[in-house]
Amino acid sequence: ALPRRAVSSAATLDRPAATPPTARMSTNGIFITAELTGPVGAQVRDLQLRFDPKLANELPPHITILGSSGAGPISPDTPLPLLRAQLAPVAEASPPLHLTFQRPLRFLGREIVVLPIDPHGPIRALHERLKTAGLSYAIARYPFTPHCTLNFYPQLTTASLRALLAVRVEEPFTINRLRVYHTRAPQPPTHLFDLPLTGGG
Repeated sequence: ALPRRAVSSAATLDRPAATPPTARMSTNGIFITAELTGPVGAQVRDLQLRFDPKLANELPPHITILGSSGAGPISPDTPLPLLRAQLAPVAEASPPLHLTFQRPLRFLGREIVVLPIDPHGPIRALHERLKTAGLSYAIARYPFTPHCTLNFYPQLTTASLRALLAVRVEEPFTINRLRVYHTRAPQPPTHLFDLPLTGGG
């Protein structure tokens, strides 16, 4: 989820990431996400509505590709034409991503359960290309751990945690476009533009 409070890593919360040459993490910044569509998107939205309606009503289910873990948000002062000019070639050279969720896990010491994705392979390659697109971004505290958040706001109970960890979203899915948002907490995120992933395999 695009953060209104800081959320980043899943499995290694106590180990800081390598430091990009920019400012500290902020919730006022530009994020790059990938929305879930099709049957998997519908299944995850149903889960969010069940366990966290507030989260479900903020944005469609999504994975944050840049702005949370691995690299913080892009500077909110970045001019829109520059942002598009630097990011568009990355999207044009990147093929659609074919992904599968792993079993849900709870962030260590947090009231948050997520559906993680293997942080290696094509999704990491895309993340790294976006990081090196020539834009200023904030320092992330944790390594790149792509995921989709199932619950964010409610306090977990024993029953809700057990139910969330029992969830299985096993169908493969495809990400074929990126969505760029400016988040300025506590205001709702502002959609800036989309970037289709049109590169060859």
